[in-house]
Amino acid sequence: MTGPTLRNFIDGAPADARGDATIDLVDPATEEVYASAPVSVEADVDAAYAAASRAFATWGRTTPADRQLALFRLADALADRAEELADLESQDTGKPRASLVADEIDQSVDQLRFFAGAARNLEGRGAAEYLAGHTSYVRREPIGVVGQVTPWNYPLNMAIWKIAPAIAAGNTVVLKPSDTTPLSTLRLAEVAAEVLPPGVLNVVLGDRSTGAALLGHPTPQLVAITGSVRAGMEVARAAADDLKRVHLELGGKAPAIVFADTDLAQAAEGIVTAAYFNAGQDCTAATRLLVHESVHDELVALVRERVATHARTGGPREPGVFYGPLNNADQLAMVSGFVDRLPDHAEVVVGGRRQGDRGYFYEATVVTGLRQDDELVQSEVFGPVLAVQSFRDEAEAIAMANGVPYALAASVWTGDHGRAMRFARDLDFGCVWINTHIPFVSDMPHGGFKHSGYGKDLSQYGFEDYTRVKHVMSFLGG
Repeated sequence: MTGPTLRNFIDGAPADARGDATIDLVDPATEEVYASAPVSVEADVDAAYAAASRAFATWGRTTPADRQLALFRLADALADRAEELADLESQDTGKPRASLVADEIDQSVDQLRFFAGAARNLEGRGAAEYLAGHTSYVRREPIGVVGQVTPWNYPLNMAIWKIAPAIAAGNTVVLKPSDTTPLSTLRLAEVAAEVLPPGVLNVVLGDRSTGAALLGHPTPQLVAITGSVRAGMEVARAAADDLKRVHLELGGKAPAIVFADTDLAQAAEGIVTAAYFNAGQDCTAATRLLVHESVHDELVALVRERVATHARTGGPREPGVFYGPLNNADQLAMVSGFVDRLPDHAEVVVGGRRQGDRGYFYEATVVTGLRQDDELVQSEVFGPVLAVQSFRDEAEAIAMANGVPYALAASVWTGDHGRAMRFARDLDFGCVWINTHIPFVSDMPHGGFKHSGYGKDLSQYGFEDYTRVKHVMSFLGG
């Protein structure tokens, strides 16, 4: 079947794309086409940035109180539409419908409310005479127009992470959602138009060529992306030609490091949840299990048992399903390829196969016997595959954990407080969890090092990333 063709949302209203090409939107649970989206061209991007530029002339001068009130109203409007948004998100992604409101929609509402509060809580150095006869103070201002690209793993949530701090700081936005999951982002723009002036939030649909036009456009002074390392490097190169500020939230290869002195059953439960939530399509997912050699077999057995009883995949309306399908056919092929190419010394102890022949479902998979230079250890899979390694001591665990190109998130599981603090210090990751893995709160920063990118989402740090600092000095006379 085919469905409607979606439209861009520019200057407070739906807008037809100028190009002729379209993209089929495919239900990942059934592989059926349910709609199509335009491939927007440079003229569409020009129109969106023109609208954002006009809007910035007034929105950039609104008071923090006005911006806060608008975001509170937007949060309330999304909360009122939580069930509708969950339906759209489930349609686009195939995620289990029963848990979507609590898992994602409520979080998006909370994040909007956090940044609404942040709008009125900027701090800086006090005005004073730092030079005799002169008074200095610091202005913190919006950057201007911002270009943003969001991924398909958490379509609405990642859009909120991007637009909320930008708009709270007084910027205006042109955003491109993933070509496979645009529904909830378009609905967000429609709802936002009820409380924000036209042009403050614009959404342009399309493929990689659209994203390149959006991020390479001369108008935005900051461009932000959540996506792959490859995409992030391309954005950084393009931005360098125009000296744009860049905010990159990229891939991950998170280790969960388990010592013998922890509660192994509790660790198995937490790590299975963190490895397979959202089909492992999360850059902070526990994709590597590093376990002390003395409890390796015991923990693997506990993980295998937990996978069998709790990590079931299936359609969005099926009861008892923990995670849904992979997002698209290319992602299924990529995940399958990692497992198909395993070296002879690796062993698949559970899973390792596509589930069924309809939909992009992949079984929860555990692989043991891996070595540090194996592809499954070094490369991001972005799927429900857990790579297991053993270590002898703290030094080896740290070296193995840090010995990958990514540096976004990690966890350590231990009953020894001193060891936990040493690992919090020595793990080269932007987020370190102790005896847990994957929880987020709006108040704390999220962002990595190395190939995981730079810049912070969430928190006051994420808010400040969307501002600029200006020094003002006044001669006192006399």
